[in-house]
Amino acid sequence: MDGTFDHVMIRVEDLEESLDWYQTHLNYEEKDRWEADTFTNVYLGPEEMHEDGALLEVTYNHGDHTYENGDAWGHIAVRVPEDALQESYDQLMEEGVDDYRDPESCGNRYAFVKDPDGHEIEIVKRDYGATWSIDHTMIRVEDADEALGYWTRKFEHTEVPGRWEADSFSNYFVAPDDAPQEAMKLELTYNYDGREYTMGDGWGHVCVRVDDLDDAWETLMRREAPDYRDPESCDHNYAFTKDQDGHEVELLVTE
Repeated sequence: MDGTFDHVMIRVEDLEESLDWYQTHLNYEEKDRWEADTFTNVYLGPEEMHEDGALLEVTYNHGDHTYENGDAWGHIAVRVPEDALQESYDQLMEEGVDDYRDPESCGNRYAFVKDPDGHEIEIVKRDYGATWSIDHTMIRVEDADEALGYWTRKFEHTEVPGRWEADSFSNYFVAPDDAPQEAMKLELTYNYDGREYTMGDGWGHVCVRVDDLDDAWETLMRREAPDYRDPESCDHNYAFTKDQDGHEVELLVTE
């Protein structure tokens, strides 16, 4: 099983508005598109992407739909150079992006903006990877031990440097053991107060690359991963399982 994160999917209510936002403010370009009878998927990313970099999948369901993001879904984080956090944030403000959490309010370690559908975008300082490329995706979990166990046992991921244990919460980062630093990581956020979360439907899924779809599915079934949408039900194009909190995980063979 490859295990590299291929993309993260979010749902949007106005496709053209969302595409314009990401192309204008994050300099994303359209990498691929899938037009179906009832929905459109568009895959976005910076022009210069690492071969193991993750894409943003924007899903638009045809017709009038409204979505709730819920609080189990956290954010995606995008990279800017180490010395360019404030400059990058100021640029977004000049372009008319809403002021959400500026660098000063975040100790000048990071900042946040929101896209037109309210999806949070964290801006992080990195000395690697293309500017605005996806650094990690954050989800909230109700049991840190179960969440770490899920990713280490089911997908053979390891906890990578970056753990942050605060007074009221902890952040853990997981990725394949041999993943390059430019690859996307998954951030698991655990709040100590025992709260429960709502999933919402604006948040879609993370997608993991596999070498062989059927073999990967059989391995996950042996490891007691939830049987959600098996390869056969997806015409052997992909498959879906879920983590212990109900976050969807897609399996995909890429060329």
